[in-house]
Amino acid sequence: MADYTKMWQELDVDIEKHDGLCEVLPMFYENIYLSQENRPENMNYYNFVISEVHGLRIKELQDSKKEDKKVVGSFCVFVPDEITLALNCVPVGICSGSQFWVPDGEKVMPRNTCPLIKASIGAKLSRTCPYFQSCDMVVGETTCDGKKKAWEILGEHMDVHVMDLPQMKREKDKLHWIDEMNTYKDVLEEKTGNKLSFENLKEKTELVNKKRKVLKRLYDLRKCDPVPISGKDALLVSQIAFYDDIDRFIEQTNNLCDELEERVKKDEGVFDKDTPRIMITGTPMSIPNWKIHHIVETSDAVVVCEETCTGTRYFENQVSEDAENMDEQFENLANRYLGINCACFTPNEGRVEDVLRYVDEYKVDAVVYNSLQFCSTYAIEYKNIEKALKEKGIPVIMIETDYSEEDTGQIKTRVEALVEMVREKKGVMA
Repeated sequence: MADYTKMWQELDVDIEKHDGLCEVLPMFYENIYLSQENRPENMNYYNFVISEVHGLRIKELQDSKKEDKKVVGSFCVFVPDEITLALNCVPVGICSGSQFWVPDGEKVMPRNTCPLIKASIGAKLSRTCPYFQSCDMVVGETTCDGKKKAWEILGEHMDVHVMDLPQMKREKDKLHWIDEMNTYKDVLEEKTGNKLSFENLKEKTELVNKKRKVLKRLYDLRKCDPVPISGKDALLVSQIAFYDDIDRFIEQTNNLCDELEERVKKDEGVFDKDTPRIMITGTPMSIPNWKIHHIVETSDAVVVCEETCTGTRYFENQVSEDAENMDEQFENLANRYLGINCACFTPNEGRVEDVLRYVDEYKVDAVVYNSLQFCSTYAIEYKNIEKALKEKGIPVIMIETDYSEEDTGQIKTRVEALVEMVREKKGVMA
């Protein structure tokens, strides 16, 4: 494996502390991922990506900067990659999924802030995330009060642009979001010296739609029984989509789907037929947050869908490609992004409708509602989701957790009880 120490030093990474982070991940990954049986061969690409998560991909970002491209980090599915790419910038998702960064985040954030926010801030303050260190700018958004204040702290340490996401979906809110996207375009134009054109935005809109299509293709294959890929592996693919080279990701994920289609033809799965099918809904799961999936899939069940920002909300619905001018392009972008049913919106009946639709599409037997601690928006929405699922006869449990392993045993006990209930209902023996 290549030695990236010099590159990390040039990025002002705290090498000693970063070594501590890098020591933990390989063992953690091996235990959760490489221990799986009958994995698709094409998952080796994603294994490689993880093995080079702070190496080769970071080098690619540095090489792109030498070509006068700007690296733009983001934390949320509402930041329009189409505009970022069209202005010759490289969009990357920012690290926020490890307990390793939480203590540094708690130095400047209250302890009763959600771990995703604390980890994001801690990753930058600790200088142990080469993605943060590579960014020319990061884009925040106003999806919750904790993030709004976090961007102020982050702005003391790097260039931050905040997009003001409306909290409702009226016509005037769409106009506001179009204005926010135009402001984002202006900021990038000033930073890059490039000018957004209709042709560039059209090309990149089509490209990002291709990425959404291949993720939809992957998820559609999870509707089969037996399931040709584990929920853990599907989650990993979706997580990697946030920061991998987009053209390469599309190609490799299509290769994976080709293999999975062959498995489906042969009636071959990674779990037995009639294995209890679980949907996870709730807060996003950034790398390396694989905790709930691992618990479920070591409890004689399989995760077949994620109604999360690292799941269906990321890729469902294309941006219409029928625009004839840039104003129509921006309206099409606004229509697609405001179609995401994030818990920040009020009212948010669309999310309940999504959950119920996925229950049918993915033949879901039970739902695990995952909420990060102190995430009030998703915690509050649980009651509406629970009521709708119970009316449909679908068992659901809520798990409120953080990134630590302290509650793993307790969560596993609850998940196993849920799975046993499903098995009894289906008349399937463990």
